[in-house]
Amino acid sequence: MLLRDVEYGDLDAYIRMRCDPVMMVELGGPLPCEGMESKVRRDVQRAAADTDWTKMIVPDEGEPGRVAGTVTLWPHQSDGEPMSEIGWMVLPEFQGLGLAKRGVRLLLELARDDGRWGLIHAFPATKNAPSNGICRALGFRFVSERDVPFAGRVLQTNHWTIDPATDMT
Repeated sequence: MLLRDVEYGDLDAYIRMRCDPVMMVELGGPLPCEGMESKVRRDVQRAAADTDWTKMIVPDEGEPGRVAGTVTLWPHQSDGEPMSEIGWMVLPEFQGLGLAKRGVRLLLELARDDGRWGLIHAFPATKNAPSNGICRALGFRFVSERDVPFAGRVLQTNHWTIDPATDMT
């Protein structure tokens, strides 16, 4: 398995992940397909500028165009304060293989080595047992339940944090 930067050719994977009702059940339902091309373009530009890390999870290094999902780390503001947030998605045919956990761990290790991200927050839906399990298994600390705005909706989430500099060995 490897992580690689998002590319323009990843549009189909974005559509499969973000426009599918099953994939988006914990995120309030599917997003419109019409916005995915601009989302990919924005993510590619941010990855190239090294402001956001949008990584494609590639299960087989010999097939870099075949992706299992994404793991992303990005900065933003929350209540007027800077925050680093991580999120991930894995396509159904790759779920249950440990790829999300390995991808999240690898990105956290990269963040630890980079040193600029500080405390990293994750907000999986309260009912998303696999993603909450990844947080527990990787050493995130549970903070609280929290309502989080996402794509014009409000999600009920569990708020987890990890400091890669001190929590990852």
